[in-house]
Formats: sequence, structure tokens, C-alpha cells
Amino acid sequence: MRGRAAISILLAALVGASACHAETLNLLIWEDYIDQDLIERWTQETGVSIHQINFDSDDARDVILADPTNRIDLVTVDENGASLFGKKGVLEPLSDSNLPALADYAPEWRKRCAGYGLPYLWGTVGILYRADVLEPPPTSWQDMMRPAPALKKHVAMFDDYSELFVPPLVLLGASIDANDTETLKAAFEILKAQAPSVLTYDYVITAIQNPTIGRDIHMALGYSGDQHVLNEKIGKSGLWRYAVPSEGTLSWLDCVSVTATSLHKQRALEFLRYIGSPEIAAANALSLNMPTPSSAAQKLLPESVRSDPEIYPPEEVLTRSQYQQELSVNSVQARRRIISTLANFQ
Repeated sequence: MRGRAAISILLAALVGASACHAETLNLLIWEDYIDQDLIERWTQETGVSIHQINFDSDDARDVILADPTNRIDLVTVDENGASLFGKKGVLEPLSDSNLPALADYAPEWRKRCAGYGLPYLWGTVGILYRADVLEPPPTSWQDMMRPAPALKKHVAMFDDYSELFVPPLVLLGASIDANDTETLKAAFEILKAQAPSVLTYDYVITAIQNPTIGRDIHMALGYSGDQHVLNEKIGKSGLWRYAVPSEGTLSWLDCVSVTATSLHKQRALEFLRYIGSPEIAAANALSLNMPTPSSAAQKLLPESVRSDPEIYPPEEVLTRSQYQQELSVNSVQARRRIISTLANFQ
């Protein structure tokens, strides 16, 4: 789920980040998840700067959003986050009246952002792997959850309470949105058995930049599009590849929202209109090697991009995919407890 050069900032310094002056918008976003050239073009055209604040997990983002003094103007949220924070009054409602760019997005995409976000980018969760190390390439979640002995301490997982549970729940034939205790216990057993092979539970784009472990990661849980960022980070094109396991996976959608407490709400809406316009949405998707949900933007992309299965998953992949649904509070708490114990089994 990530793209080109964004500004990296230590998470500890993020909460309470404020604009340097009135013509700056604070954007809370994944690292490398928007084309910097388009940001600079926006600033040149409007005089408004974009101050990017990076997070590397949904939990980290949610902590910032939950702080009433956060000074965030715009935020990238998944579809569950859009619904949850929208209902809590954290996000500004969006419609054709205040965001005309929504007309270029099909109703099913708009519905998934729950009326509180502009559909931004979408994709799948799968296996990232080093093509020079893994031959043949992985094809099943079993390849990650029961890795070969040679992969011991070469696997990177992701301690997100949603994404981390996708592989074990899919292998169990269960819903990725499972809330019941017995199913989560079964998923825990799979994760616990895998733990000795796991090098890190940090998001792979964060971990790959850690000089003490980055070179030792050969396989990782991640998002479609991450392979391009990883290759960019290490300076070797094509070294990292991406595979969607045969059993199925999560199909995700990210939305960009305006916070209800933004002091620059109109400017923030203007920025959404900018990145939601067909030309800019297409340019951003092309730069990030990611699929855009904008129907008008898709028409501007080269056929070679629209037919690339690593960017636009084939229909059979989408047929086997599940969408995120809102988890119960007890489920989220149980998942977080499981994550907190996994280090004990490494």
C-alpha cells in the first residue's frame, strides 16, 4: 500500500503536530503513499504546503486520531476506519455537494468509504518475497505460516490486528472478520507455531530500512504495491515480488478523509478535489503502481497498466477475496492480546 518519497518523521513526534503557518495542511498517511511530485505541483499552484505525518500501523494512526489536540487536517483510513471514525464525529461527512470529484467513483467504492472519505487506492494482502531467494515462488499461505526451515528468522509479519490474522483465518476457512473466541484461538495456534520463524513483526517497509535486520528479510506479509517500494528502498528493480495465495485473501480499500476539527477545512476539501480529479488520480496511481478506484482515472492509464495482474488483480483472485467488516470490541481486544504474546514464542 505505499508509493514514492514521503517525509519520514519519528512517530513519537507526531501527536500534536501542528502546521507551521496557516497555509499548511497536516496529512496523516502511510509512508511513501502519495507521489511527491504531485504534492509539489499542488503547492506551486495553491501556495499551500502539505506536511506529511507518517504512521506504519492502523493502531499508530488511531492513537493520533483519538487525540483531540492532534491538529490533523487530512488522514488516510481504511474502510473500517472511515466508518468507525465517521460515526464518532472525528471525520467530516463528504458528498457530491462538498466534494464533486466523488461523481467519478462508482457507488460501491463510495459506499465502502461510508460517506466520510474519498476512495483513494485499493489492493490485496499477500506475500512479498525475494525472487532471488525463493524458487519456486510462494503460492499458498502455508508457505508463510509453515515456512521451510531455510526461512527461519527470515520472515517479516505485521502486528496489525486485522492484517496479521488474514493468513491463519483464511487457512482455517474462516472469515477474516471472525469475532468468536474459538476461531481466534485456532488462529493464535497457527501464529504461535509460526513465531520461531519470524524475524520481526514490524511492517516490512519500516523493517527493510533497519540496517540490523533489513537484509535478512526474505518473505513478508504485506500489501500489493509494497514490492515496488521495497525495490526502490534497496535500489534493485525486480528483486522483491508479490503473490496472492491461492486460498484467497483480503481486498482492501483506503480512503482519504477530512477531520471534523480541521482548522483549514475548505483547503482540505480543495486538496481532496485535487487528488480525486481524473488526471491527478491517474498520475498518482501510475507513480505508485497501484490501482485507482476512479473510473475516469482508469481510462487515462495505459492498457499495459490496466492489464498488469500485479496491479489490477484478476477476477479469480477477487472472487476468492474477502472485504473488511467492523470487528467487535472484544475481537479487537482479543487480537491485540494475541499479538502482544507472540514475541514470547520467537
